[in-house]
Amino acid sequence: MTDSEFRTKLLAWYDANKRSMPWRDCGNPYYIWLSEIMLQQTRVDQATPYFTTFIKHFPTVYDLAEAEQQDVLSVWEGLGYYSRARYLHHAAKTVVANHNGKVPGTWDEITELKGIGPYTASAILSIAFQEPYAVVDGNVIRVLSRYFGIEDDVRRSAVKTNIQEYADELLDRNRPGDFNQAIMELGAIICTPSNPDCEACPLAAGCIARKKVKTDTIPYKSPAKKVPHHNIGVGILVSDEGQVLIAMRPNDAMLGGLWEFPGGKQKENESIQQTVSRELKEELGIEAKIIEPFMQLKHAYSHFKITLHAYICELVEGNPKPKTSQQVQWVSIEQLDQFPFPKANRRLTDKLMSEEFRQKELDL
Repeated sequence: MTDSEFRTKLLAWYDANKRSMPWRDCGNPYYIWLSEIMLQQTRVDQATPYFTTFIKHFPTVYDLAEAEQQDVLSVWEGLGYYSRARYLHHAAKTVVANHNGKVPGTWDEITELKGIGPYTASAILSIAFQEPYAVVDGNVIRVLSRYFGIEDDVRRSAVKTNIQEYADELLDRNRPGDFNQAIMELGAIICTPSNPDCEACPLAAGCIARKKVKTDTIPYKSPAKKVPHHNIGVGILVSDEGQVLIAMRPNDAMLGGLWEFPGGKQKENESIQQTVSRELKEELGIEAKIIEPFMQLKHAYSHFKITLHAYICELVEGNPKPKTSQQVQWVSIEQLDQFPFPKANRRLTDKLMSEEFRQKELDL
């Protein structure tokens, strides 16, 4: 199959089979930019409802730029990888201040925006501005490694560079945005990681992996490093008035700008209850008494896993101060849903706000 035939067959398939998405074929660079940021680390079906909600709150880049970071994080809550939201907010301010509210359409300008790297820049420029930049994501790697029969480890940078070169050569210069979306779409719904639908693939005639019956071994990806696990001790400080203490994480930290119940990693030869007491002293400068266990849960992040152990605590001595956080605040349990929390901490707030917990408190 020639490069020209590859383009023709792929684009014809895309025109007939592309999925409907709220940002697709919209011609709105802001929407396309937002969608590409959301689709980093997130599947289309997961991102779509968040996209719809986000543009209702911030329909233009001006609305986003003028918003408070807490409002942006609240709308983003649940989508994860919160640095994306902070960088998007920062970049929106730059677009308004330096580009008259228009998403820049050149490589040099758009890569100056916070949170936009080479892949995202290529996607935005090709889809929103029809600039000839080829994208390479996980879907594209799978399609092209199978098509060209690349059996080397796709984690290697040299292999990724080789695949980028193939993508650059194949790119349709007349329809770069559609070509990029087409090859990603093909990887998402036809050339899937397992059990690819080769019979429905427009590129099947030229696919080396199919001819060699190696679609189950291509692409080859070396085993990932073992993910570490941490035990986390968390204290839910409850005041005499029934309020709880929450802390805002530093902006430059993981989950920056979100709120949480104070706590941290368990140290070696330390009980989890000792962890809670130590963390409350280090983070808030207080002495606290553990009253009872509240909840234990497991959660996975991209590079590590945790088991979170939460305890109901009461203040014994001291006035809580934000020694390691941006700020701390006493809030009523009814107010907890007004603050953006990471997913694991949100499970704690959900239980605190539940009828079951309220009834237990009344019984006490």
